[in-house]
Amino acid sequence: MHPMVKPALRRGWRDLNTVQFGMTPAHALTVGPVDTATGSFLDLLDGTRGLELLREEARRIDLPEGHTDRLVRRLSRAGLLDDSRGGGPAGEALRGKPEVIERLRPDLASLSLTTSEPGDPLRRMAARRGMRVQVRGAGRVGAAVAALLSGAGVGEVLVRDVGRVEPWDVSPGGLPPESVGERREEAARRAVRRAAPDRPPRRTARSPLEEGDPGYSLVVLAPRDDVAVHAPDPAAAQTLLDSGTPHLYAGVVEATGVAGPLVLPGETSCAGCLQQDRVDRDPTWPRLVAQWRSGHRRRTGACDVTLATTVAGLAAAHALAFLDGRVPSTAGARWEVSLPGLHWHARSVWPHAACPCGAAGRGPREETSGPDEGKREHTTGGGGSRATMAVQGPPDQCRRQADAERPAGTWRAHV
Repeated sequence: MHPMVKPALRRGWRDLNTVQFGMTPAHALTVGPVDTATGSFLDLLDGTRGLELLREEARRIDLPEGHTDRLVRRLSRAGLLDDSRGGGPAGEALRGKPEVIERLRPDLASLSLTTSEPGDPLRRMAARRGMRVQVRGAGRVGAAVAALLSGAGVGEVLVRDVGRVEPWDVSPGGLPPESVGERREEAARRAVRRAAPDRPPRRTARSPLEEGDPGYSLVVLAPRDDVAVHAPDPAAAQTLLDSGTPHLYAGVVEATGVAGPLVLPGETSCAGCLQQDRVDRDPTWPRLVAQWRSGHRRRTGACDVTLATTVAGLAAAHALAFLDGRVPSTAGARWEVSLPGLHWHARSVWPHAACPCGAAGRGPREETSGPDEGKREHTTGGGGSRATMAVQGPPDQCRRQADAERPAGTWRAHV
């Protein structure tokens, strides 16, 4: 191990013997007591020295025997250390591509803040390179989602859509102006390739069973049709449910952006659950949807470019959180934001007993607290309870439990 204090966390002394790592409430951590010699020794934890060399440096500045190992263990348990040589074989292979590492350095720094084990950031990034994601829809939202996932290191991002690029499909971060008139799929694929930090790893079939479609880690449904965004057709995702493929909805309808739900087949609510719930609350819902779908098709729908880009960024972030092994707050909820107020809120989408997806049979999912979880507030208009992104952080009970699991002498900074 070559220990390295996570460089993404800025360091400052709160007093003569207390160090604060990080600035924001979500990540700031204080460590104490720390004497002057140990404070100087922290500068040596920069990833260039192994443990044996660090022990020699500690003896040179008269630190007690065993102090190096105790400090490294303490900082590692607190989630403050990374390993510059960690990441396993896949991480080692990625380190052999310095141009890719330089491109992804900010993303690796961000991963270091959301992982705790030394070597995890590079391990997670290497895992992304082996994943396969499909984006259905190459409009202002879908094309940007695909490019963002590719730029974040996802190895294979495929885009599916029909027709040719229209002038109103163009957006910063998505399809460029020169793609107007080209096939949407091909234009989006080029945007994905341009955003990628490296060529995707070549897939080789290891057995006859693997020669077919290897499947997708995630499918993002980002339709250009605003009715499909507002009222997703359960039949359109039936094959994904049947195959157990996780999928995430995203898009813009009129002046409202939508991200979610993230559907984990058989575990969380799906488009069918959303439809059943709406019918329960509004018996005229099927009549309205039928009219919207069969009515005169407008030439262009309302899709503000900044709103579409915002939704694409949020959807891509939730997709990456899932690909990295977490369950983001879009699982069982639709995050929505409307112009001009731009107040984010989440509408819960509960598993419905009448939906054949089977999620209702599992009972309520155990809620986990995290930085995406907000306070519950009552809303009117049949929307049920919703979470707001205005107040973030785990509830006090969960915070106390997390503090109890933290090593002695370290605690969350109240900043």
